[in-house]
Amino acid sequence: MKLRLGIPKGSLQEATIDLFKNAGYRIRTSSRSYFPTINDPDIECMLIRAQEMARYVESGILDAGITGHDWVVENDAKVLELTELQYAKATLNKVRWVLAAKKDGPIRSVNDLEGKTVATEVVNLATRYLQEKGVKARVEYSYGATEVKVPHLADAIIEITETGSSLRANDLEIIDTVLETSTVFIANQKSYGDAWKKEKIDRLIMLLQGALEARTRVGFTFNVRREQLEEAIAALPPDKVPTISQLVDDEWVDVFVVLRQAVVRDLIPELKARGAKSIVEFPLSKYID
Repeated sequence: MKLRLGIPKGSLQEATIDLFKNAGYRIRTSSRSYFPTINDPDIECMLIRAQEMARYVESGILDAGITGHDWVVENDAKVLELTELQYAKATLNKVRWVLAAKKDGPIRSVNDLEGKTVATEVVNLATRYLQEKGVKARVEYSYGATEVKVPHLADAIIEITETGSSLRANDLEIIDTVLETSTVFIANQKSYGDAWKKEKIDRLIMLLQGALEARTRVGFTFNVRREQLEEAIAALPPDKVPTISQLVDDEWVDVFVVLRQAVVRDLIPELKARGAKSIVEFPLSKYID
């Protein structure tokens, strides 16, 4: 038995392969094949565009895959969204599909689109959005460069954005948020009902999440005299319980703890002032609490 796993082809591909590497899975691709190899004999990978992933998982051609929540909604796919995987983003902002139109133009709200034209890649999502708003407008599929189509080819667009910089560069402004989305790990309902595949999927998700958690944390160790240990530990974040190890010299101990990378810069000089020596910070590949 094998787990048939979809890897997103395109913009998420390299970031996904890098995430799997940190989780312990080495995926090797070839320009001539849509079937990458992976160092797990129980997994069979296939490269699929994120836009199509949910359909193939729903049908059972794939047992599981990685795609965007937006493409699950766009395809109205009946799949299980098991977990979010926050990676390959420029910022911590939510990625959104937004309704945008020319800045200071005639389209000021969704109601102004009555009888107008909207260009987008997510035709089904846009159609449902307009129906929910009670607006009748023409929705056209956009093959790319959607931002430049206003106002000559469309009155407004529904486009994905993280920072809004591309929209602003094209003199567009956001009118409304249509959908917030993120990268998700999805599974076929029947496959996830199989005990062996469920365990395989759950273990894979645990390791992928562990690799993501490790990106914001570091291993941190230092030596300190036993008489100064309590003072040094007091400098650590209050929720951390460090590991204390005896050194050859009975007067000294080694302290190990996993920390958020953001706190280390200010922590190092503080510990140094409290007598710590041999302070070492090192990266982690996985962190599972």
